[in-house]
Amino acid sequence: MSRVSKKRKIVSLIIPVLNEEEAISPFMAEMDGCLAGISGYHFEYIFVDDGSTDSTLARLRDLAEAGMPVRIIELSRNFGKEAALSAGIDHAEGDAVIPIDVDLQDPPHVIADMIAKWEAGWEVVLAMRSDRSSDTLVKSQSARLFYWLHNRFSAPRIPANCGDFRLMDKVVVAALRRLPESQRFMKGLFAWVGFRTTSVSYVRESRSAGQSKFNVGKLLDFAIQGFTSFSLAPLRLWHILGVMVSLLSLAFATFIVVRVLVHGIDVPGYASLMVVVLFLGGLQLIGIGVLGEYLGRSYFEAKRRPIYIIRKVHSRQDDC
Repeated sequence: MSRVSKKRKIVSLIIPVLNEEEAISPFMAEMDGCLAGISGYHFEYIFVDDGSTDSTLARLRDLAEAGMPVRIIELSRNFGKEAALSAGIDHAEGDAVIPIDVDLQDPPHVIADMIAKWEAGWEVVLAMRSDRSSDTLVKSQSARLFYWLHNRFSAPRIPANCGDFRLMDKVVVAALRRLPESQRFMKGLFAWVGFRTTSVSYVRESRSAGQSKFNVGKLLDFAIQGFTSFSLAPLRLWHILGVMVSLLSLAFATFIVVRVLVHGIDVPGYASLMVVVLFLGGLQLIGIGVLGEYLGRSYFEAKRRPIYIIRKVHSRQDDC
């Protein structure tokens, strides 16, 4: 570590990237302009290349060769953003750590406010989105629904309209490193470790370049992973529903028996019988699917595979 690094607090910026060749230059230009006004700190950039197939890695290596305070963690393949975040957290050496996206939707100028809150004694400083008009209607409404459902049925609560963009003290980072699960939902893990938390607000901007890597399918899978990682509510819901259906079936069976004994009226109705059978069959299949989600995640956890595999770590000292 350099002499200047020892005298000043280190802030590690964790930037997961996947095919972001167009976004790197505007990101670094914006970061340099914003961080230049924050004195007394040494900022290190930890880029985690999550299996990019374009020239993202080459552009990052150019930054390292130019003497920028850059480290590049090159993963062996695409492991997903949660794994890339975990890799960055595991390799961060700063007194504080800030995950941030390279697309500039998380504005770097907020970092100064986050550091001020951190210096005031807060261990976690959330960046809370006060305006999501840059997101599509489907994305913003689905996010609102997810946060409402998750916070109603799961613990701990996840602050609404907060992404991964936040500042975490090194004690928080040390706690996150102790969490062993491989199926990781980072927003939930960030909330689970706790610590003294405050927030700053910002307006979410449009992407500076490139395209979002999340589609509807990935967002749905992300939401399911969030529920199954921190809540037993889906299992309990189907348990309660099963009990209710059983009680209704018993009541209806009693009604049929009494009706036949008292009035001697048989109960015809092939169509109604098929509706009941198909309805109950559908409930059973959905219940099995919910069980399968939990069982599948337990299966992957039992394998104890690593969260990610690193191909190489590049830095400005390396011959990249």
